[in-house]
Amino acid sequence: ADEGATYDQLIEVNLSELEPHINGPFTPDLAHPLSKFASEMKKAGWPTELKAALIGSCTNSSYEDMARASSVAKQALAAGIKAKVPFTISPGSEQIRATIERDGMIETFGKIGGTVLSNSCGPCIGQWKRTDVAKGEANSIITSFNRNFAARNDANPATHCFVASPELVTAMAIAGDLTFNPEKDTLVGADGKELVLEAPNGDELPSRGFDPGMDTYQAPGADGSGVTVKVDPKSNRLQLLSPFAPWNGEDIKDAAILIKAKGKCTTDHISMA
Repeated sequence: ADEGATYDQLIEVNLSELEPHINGPFTPDLAHPLSKFASEMKKAGWPTELKAALIGSCTNSSYEDMARASSVAKQALAAGIKAKVPFTISPGSEQIRATIERDGMIETFGKIGGTVLSNSCGPCIGQWKRTDVAKGEANSIITSFNRNFAARNDANPATHCFVASPELVTAMAIAGDLTFNPEKDTLVGADGKELVLEAPNGDELPSRGFDPGMDTYQAPGADGSGVTVKVDPKSNRLQLLSPFAPWNGEDIKDAAILIKAKGKCTTDHISMA
C-alpha cells in the first residue's frame, strides 16, 4: 500500500487457511469452499452426478493452467484411471496449443479420454452441440470458464454449471462425481488400490519457451474492391448487413428501447459474447 495512505477497512487474509472453491450454479458469485461443497450440493438438491468437464478457453488455458491440470491427469494414468465423463480441452491460442502439444500435455489429456477442441471460445460461448441430455433435463457440468449463467454453454436452462480451477475440473472428470473432494477422498486404481491425488503442480512458463505454432493468418488482397462476399440467401446463420446511415451530428431522438432490466442483469442476458 502507499505509505501513509488510509483506508475505510483493513482486511487480513491468512493464506494458509485458504482452500479451493467451486462456484455456481447459474451464477459465478455463488462460492462454495471445497470442504463444504458436497454437503451444499445435497442440501440444495443439485444433481451430484457429473455429466461433463471442460477446461480451457481464454480465461484458463495459460501454460501453468494446462500444466497443473496435466499433472493431475498423469497421476490418474499412473494408476490406470481414465476420465469417467466427457472431458474437453479448449486451448486459448495456437501458441498454447502448439506448446502443450510439444511438451506432451495434449498426449496426456488424450490418454485419459480427453478431447482437444479448436483454439476458440468453444463451449464457453455456447459452441457445443450437446446430445447427451435433453433440453430441460436437469444435469450438472463443471468448467474452468469465466461465466456459468443459465443456458450459456449448451442452451439448456436446466444445466447446473459449476466453475472451478482447471486442475480441480480435471480431478472431477476423473472421479465423475461432484461430491468428490480431491484433497481427502480416494480413487480406486486399476489394481484395486486406493489413490489420494497429490497437489497439482506446473511451471508458470515453459522452460523451452513458447512454440508459436502454425501461422494461419491469411493476408487480404492488396486491392479488395473487386472482392464479393457470397452468402446463401437461405442461410439461417449468416446475413450480409447494410451499412448504417452516416450520423447527422444531431442527438438521437425517439430511439427504440431494446431492453429494460432491473436487478441482476448481466451481459449474458443480452448476448453470450
